[in-house]
Amino acid sequence: MIRMTKKSVLQIERHGERTYPEECCGIMLGMSKDGIQTVETIAELDNNQDENRRRRFFVTPKQYLQAERMASERNSELLGFYHSHPDHPAIPSEFDRKHALPWFTYVIVSVADGKAKAMAAWLLSETRERFDERELSVEESLVEQKK
Repeated sequence: MIRMTKKSVLQIERHGERTYPEECCGIMLGMSKDGIQTVETIAELDNNQDENRRRRFFVTPKQYLQAERMASERNSELLGFYHSHPDHPAIPSEFDRKHALPWFTYVIVSVADGKAKAMAAWLLSETRERFDERELSVEESLVEQKK
């Protein structure tokens, strides 16, 4: 499961709406415990894809290193990435599968006609053959979960 606040969800949705009809992208920082990821910070990235930005996003090696550094400075983890699918469902594409890594969570927001419509979280299988949908829990605030 991945947990995030309504504020974080809104931040991702607004990013997707602002960049429409191109894809947006960003990072999710937080903590993992007992198989539950808790998103504490959302940070927008510039989409560095040179062409076909309506269907592709690209995170540069430099952006990735900056994301890891940001996580370290905040005593948190880089949990994964988010991006938008303009006028397409919040389901990973074959391109997404080929370029994903199995230890990150990928959140996709569908943006139709400039408005955010649906959001889903995905985890690539260790064999890299498929994405499995993760439960996405949207909460008012994030408090330590009781066992």
